[in-house]
Amino acid sequence: MNVIVNRVAEFLKRFPPFSFLDKEDLQTVAQQVEIQYLEKGETLFTQGEPARPSFFVLKEGTIHLVESTAKGDEIREICDEGDVFGVLALLGKRPYLLTSKVTENSLVYAIPVDVFEKILEKNSRVALFFAAGFAAGQVVVRQDLSQGQKARGEFKKPTGDHSLMIFSDQYEVKVSEKVLTCGPNDSIQTAAKLMSTAQVSSIIICDYSNFPLGILTDKDLRTRVLALGISPDLPVSQVMTQPVITRKKSDGFGNLYLTMIRNRLHHLVLTEDGTDRSPVCGLISDHDIFLSMGNSPAVLIHALMNTLDVGEMRKIRDRAEQMLRYYLENEVSMEFVASVMTEINDVIITQALEIGKNNLASDFPGMNQVPFCFLSLGSEGREEQLLRTDLDNAILYADTSESQSERAKEYFLKLGEQVIEVLLACGFDPCPAKMMANNPEWVQPLSIWKEYFSEWIMRPTPEALLKSSIFFDFRPVKGNSSLAEELTRHIYEEIRKKKAFLSFMGQNALQNPPPLGFFKDFMVEKTGEHKDHFDIKARAMMPLTDLARLLTLSHEMVGINNTFKRFEKLAEIEPNYADLFQQAGKAYEILMRMRALEGIEHQNSGRYLNPKSLGKIQRQLLKNTFSPISELQEIIQIRFQLDYFRR
Repeated sequence: MNVIVNRVAEFLKRFPPFSFLDKEDLQTVAQQVEIQYLEKGETLFTQGEPARPSFFVLKEGTIHLVESTAKGDEIREICDEGDVFGVLALLGKRPYLLTSKVTENSLVYAIPVDVFEKILEKNSRVALFFAAGFAAGQVVVRQDLSQGQKARGEFKKPTGDHSLMIFSDQYEVKVSEKVLTCGPNDSIQTAAKLMSTAQVSSIIICDYSNFPLGILTDKDLRTRVLALGISPDLPVSQVMTQPVITRKKSDGFGNLYLTMIRNRLHHLVLTEDGTDRSPVCGLISDHDIFLSMGNSPAVLIHALMNTLDVGEMRKIRDRAEQMLRYYLENEVSMEFVASVMTEINDVIITQALEIGKNNLASDFPGMNQVPFCFLSLGSEGREEQLLRTDLDNAILYADTSESQSERAKEYFLKLGEQVIEVLLACGFDPCPAKMMANNPEWVQPLSIWKEYFSEWIMRPTPEALLKSSIFFDFRPVKGNSSLAEELTRHIYEEIRKKKAFLSFMGQNALQNPPPLGFFKDFMVEKTGEHKDHFDIKARAMMPLTDLARLLTLSHEMVGINNTFKRFEKLAEIEPNYADLFQQAGKAYEILMRMRALEGIEHQNSGRYLNPKSLGKIQRQLLKNTFSPISELQEIIQIRFQLDYFRR
């Protein structure tokens, strides 16, 4: 008997949630297991039947979980070795949602609920496993990807250093609630005395309603008062920084912290409703936060902003990769992670432009006065380039006089070459298709860029559609953003003239290969270098990016490039499909995380995954992300009348 119990325990230990149990609890469960032999054609439980006092683990064989619908029986899950199913006995003892059909002779372990309920009470990882719907056959698996992310994070073994987890919104924001204030008519000297007495580095200037008007810091006193010889008797309103940037405490640490990073703030003022038209209620200082975090985004960005040494920039970007890995493995909010990495990449581009302009200043006098805008395209344009994958970028500059046009083209091409040289030195890969700012084709004045987009829209050849999928996601990184805004307006004017362009894009969006085969297995590469690997970019991510882009263009949404943010906005615009769009956004976040982790682990782009190397939970989670794709494609098919559309 002991031999049998030990064998059961050894088997269960290989699969979650039993892998989370200590030896004693595992032995307790194994002792109570009832081993059942089922022949092909039998049914273990039926849809609508009251839940049994046990749930099940498949030891050998195959069992299909089937739902009876108006269209007939539909297979919802195929259970294989180690799958847990029939767990509704644990979740409120509701009737079964599916029927279990034995399709080949099988051995099943039946585990009594009353034994396992005690474990659920004391083991949060096991409880969350079931609550998140990871037991095979639970319909909730396909309906709540956010819970899947949360559960997956809980399954990870704890790592050593958790200092960076402060960025997760599960942690309380550390706020100074006793904020020093004064009135706009108080003198500079009065404000300085108040700061000295309170031993703080800032004071908020407020009106009679305690609404913030501005802020004065130690640095302001040095640079705006002492250095310029300003009289300390003048009103503080004459030297304060205004308007003041405000947020509310409930925004969550990630958003607050990103606000400080993006606006290069040393202090962030908090008000009751997050605007400057409500009372001050708190203050966050970088002294309290940044100095304690050696590998934080703020420290890395500060270091990048203060160096034009390419070797040093490379080292800082390497450190950012270490930070990225930690964030990904610890399930830090994907929106936060993507925003941080985008900010770091953008600062590198900004510094590269500075290097280029300095190097070219003597050879091209006056050219730095020509308005221009550096554009990021593709994944970086969508704020999704977590790894240093291939570059997609371009330069857009203002039209110049005929006498200056050749000189301007030469200058901006050389500037683009300098930027690309720096980015490559920082570890980014070149674009195989040479869609970069060192290619003369993609360094053009506004008038030529307008011609490009007009041509692509009016004559949507396969090549034009390919370029559209990259260039339509352009994002201004540095320079005169009004040029990019004018180009955006032109694009929408052209699309209004030829609505059929959206149907061409729709057809193109449906060309992506399916992620799963007929038997619900991953569609892997059949030949070549990546044989037997799953192309997560082409089969899972590109369908979602293409669909989000198409719907964004159809609604003329401006200023939202990121795929999961696009789906977020679409959920607001089309409430009838809100659930689907929200799930699509969550699916894309999960795919981004998986690809980045794969890339970091294998020091590559992370595009090709080996399904056999994925754990059971990872495989299930990956499959779950595919479910919104087919539904979205059906919507596109109908909305853009693709059944009747002919190229």
